[in-house]
Amino acid sequence: MIKKLYISFLFLIFGTIAGAQNKIDIIADVDVDTKTITIDQTIIYKNESNDVLSEVYLNDWNNSYSTKSTPLAKRFEEEFSTKFHLAKSEQRGYTIVTSIKNKNDESLEYQNLKAHPDVLKVTLKEPLQPGESYHLKLHYNLVVPDAEFTDYGFTKSGDFELKYWYITPTVYNGKWHYYSNKNLDDLFIPKADISLSITHPLNYKVTSELNDIELKPDAKNKRQTTVLYGDNRIDTYLSLRKFPQFSFIQTDDFIVLSNIYEKGLPPSDKAIITDKITRYLTQHLGKYPHTKLLVSNIDYNKNPLYGLNQLPSFLRPFPDDFQYELKLLKTALKKYIDNVLLLNPRKEHWLSEGLQIYYLAKYVEEHYPDMKLLGTLANVWGIRAFHAADLDFNFQYFLYSMEIARKNKDQPLSTSKDSLTKFNTNIAGKYKAGVGLNYLDKFTDDIDLSQNITEFLTTHQLKPVNVEDFKSFITSKTQKDINWFFTDYVNTRKKIDFKIKSIETTEDSIQLTIRNKRDNSMPISLFKLSNDSVLGKLWVENIKDTKTITLAKDATDKFVLDYDNVIPEFNQRDNHKAVNGSFLNNKPLQFRLFKDIEDPDYNQIFFMPLVEFKNIYDGLTLGTKVYNKTILRKRLNYRFSPQYATKSKSLTGSTSIFYSHNIENKNLFDITYGIFAGYQSFAQDAFFTRIRPSISFSFRDDDDFRSDQIDNITARYVSINRDIGENAVIELDEPDYGVFNLRYTHSNPGIINYSRFNTDFQVADRFSKVSLNYEFRKLTKDNRNVNLRFFAGVFLKNNSDPNSNYFSFALDRPTDYLFDLNYLGRSEAAGLFSQQIIIAEGGFKSKLETPFANQWMTTANFSTSIWRYIQFYGDVGLVKNKFQPAKFVYDSGIRLNLVEDYFEIYLPLYSNLGWEIGQPNYDQRIRFMFTVDPQVLLGLFRRKWY
Repeated sequence: MIKKLYISFLFLIFGTIAGAQNKIDIIADVDVDTKTITIDQTIIYKNESNDVLSEVYLNDWNNSYSTKSTPLAKRFEEEFSTKFHLAKSEQRGYTIVTSIKNKNDESLEYQNLKAHPDVLKVTLKEPLQPGESYHLKLHYNLVVPDAEFTDYGFTKSGDFELKYWYITPTVYNGKWHYYSNKNLDDLFIPKADISLSITHPLNYKVTSELNDIELKPDAKNKRQTTVLYGDNRIDTYLSLRKFPQFSFIQTDDFIVLSNIYEKGLPPSDKAIITDKITRYLTQHLGKYPHTKLLVSNIDYNKNPLYGLNQLPSFLRPFPDDFQYELKLLKTALKKYIDNVLLLNPRKEHWLSEGLQIYYLAKYVEEHYPDMKLLGTLANVWGIRAFHAADLDFNFQYFLYSMEIARKNKDQPLSTSKDSLTKFNTNIAGKYKAGVGLNYLDKFTDDIDLSQNITEFLTTHQLKPVNVEDFKSFITSKTQKDINWFFTDYVNTRKKIDFKIKSIETTEDSIQLTIRNKRDNSMPISLFKLSNDSVLGKLWVENIKDTKTITLAKDATDKFVLDYDNVIPEFNQRDNHKAVNGSFLNNKPLQFRLFKDIEDPDYNQIFFMPLVEFKNIYDGLTLGTKVYNKTILRKRLNYRFSPQYATKSKSLTGSTSIFYSHNIENKNLFDITYGIFAGYQSFAQDAFFTRIRPSISFSFRDDDDFRSDQIDNITARYVSINRDIGENAVIELDEPDYGVFNLRYTHSNPGIINYSRFNTDFQVADRFSKVSLNYEFRKLTKDNRNVNLRFFAGVFLKNNSDPNSNYFSFALDRPTDYLFDLNYLGRSEAAGLFSQQIIIAEGGFKSKLETPFANQWMTTANFSTSIWRYIQFYGDVGLVKNKFQPAKFVYDSGIRLNLVEDYFEIYLPLYSNLGWEIGQPNYDQRIRFMFTVDPQVLLGLFRRKWY
């Protein structure tokens, strides 16, 4: 009782001084053994709206860990992570609310929302009038989740890293802004004066941004109580550790608490760097309103410097002090801005994230103007010949934002944060926002945008604010029309893409026509050059389709759009135009060894040595690849790859040319067409030539980029010609052939729920057939894998050789006459490589006596978990050949699912052949799935980000 009165007294005193509107009083008791925190809490919530409120909504984000079906659990599933789903119940956290009362100790009705189990709705006894406050008294127990899920929670070392742990009110400004925890660190709460008394074991220490008021040890019970207070706070982070890792650095501006680490950097250097950063923050973001700024290694790991900065220290091409400086600066910028700019962090995140990147880039520009994108590697012989070595460090923001745009997977900056893909959330979105603010800065050359942003932050510090306030403030400062920035750049996916269409000269003037290839109103900068020296610059605005401007004739010999690379333009390759000259005068041809970052000043052709292993007949293939593909995706891609096969001692290789149409804001988002041709072995001294023109149409839900659901329609013609040598040990069953193939695929490749359906229609001179395939996988709530696959195929016509099964449906090993499957030894009838299995057509694992069907076939494949990666499988089916009755087939066995779809082993047990495990040469009955294609393996990584 005395403790409560003491805390309440402190709370009242400090609250009166600060004049805050909301107050939170917490008395917490930590039990390390059970990971439980018992809390008595008082919330004084003030209605700052003009509405009468009959209920209040509270955030209880600790309860987002309670089940496998919460929005947080769904988020993990969407990002192909099973760590939460597979966790034991005791590893997940939850909240038990035992009572919520008003100031008269009257119990209030409350409930968790059905769609938001981490949000509480509290029904008030009496309406809360505008300007009035309501007292809520809560008693609840927190069972803290393990930290392995989000880095916050109970760590393996027995410490607590807590964020969004206690219950807080949500924001009301005409409507309640509540939403669920999705591991985005974006809780939206009103500022409040916070008083915290936390009792914990004597050997633990509390680290927080709140001010330390008192430390009261209880040696008898080996406990102590830490009392903290802070006014106008929204940050909830608290670290409770046995061995605190935070350094305490007092600067002239404020105290920095940090456990961001850089090996080999002395404490004195860290102190100097920290003081340098706090001065920069204060200068550009305004005076910090609190005593301490806490930046943790968790903050940095969740929002790191991507790229070469993440290499191991012995490979990293940046000095230790520079590396530490940017790690601390980037993390401190985010924390500083989030603490003073009270935006909705889920709906208006782009502004705070854009400011972070904007000032990070300005810092490097000011203090490290010569730092290159590749760091010290830019001076290494061989590497310095690459265009990437010429680029400044800040170019990475353009590069990463354009990476996703070229893939047609970018999203508007104003998209709600929980609707962004992981790559857009963590990298591309915030980089595009930062680049955009720099673009706006250079365009508004009648003002100093950086100083105006500083004024905005100072004026609106610790006040409710939104993007419209920022727009109004900046618009009032400049004479230029900047509506395009908010309407087109921020709120849409519209790309920036201009072209110098033509130049006409007269005796005293130059008429230059610029074409805007996109439907937007964004401006473009035009530079005049003479012998590669800049003579002048002007901004061209309001270009609808085309715009012609007249300039006085001078020494200019070339015009270049966006010569200083400020504007995130989609295609910079058509930004050059010589006043007098040909195509080659505009952009000379350039040959480069290895892929590079695109240099818009040249028409680039790349060469790269190739060493590959495609099959056992060719062995290692050595050659070179001639291509035009750069780091950023292009629409037109060509490749010519002649290779020498060391085993078959023959010239093999392939060539292709494809063009992709990226379609925005439509379900049909991609149309790709082109032609592929290749030549390689398919048996000893036996080769095939494949020519394959194709066109494909890809569809997605354009309103939900996080959905993995894709529909694809592909039409192609496959022409196969084979060449059999004198030493060949294989005979051809069928003459050379061509097949028209039409295929539809619907896929939803989730890691918890996976489904894939496709239909396939083929027409050739001798046959026509149709098949369908459906596959379903589920990871159940009791962590059991269930896999079901169904296949059915029927010949509409089959006039092929009756003694040949070359075009027949296969039960266990398709002949792959279209040469689509990555067989290492496709013609092997015995030996290890004949045991390779690719799940297609029948999908059986045992080699049965009826391996083919020349009329129709239907099969079902099933597998389920036994223990971890060990599964039981079973296959059943009907095989129908001409002039024979349908035959029932089945097999079963053990599946070692080491890496699903990439590395699996099948051990047959029982089938039509009987108990296979007891029959001779059992080792030859074992089947394996294995791929050596690096692009296939990279798909495991890409699916988590895109």
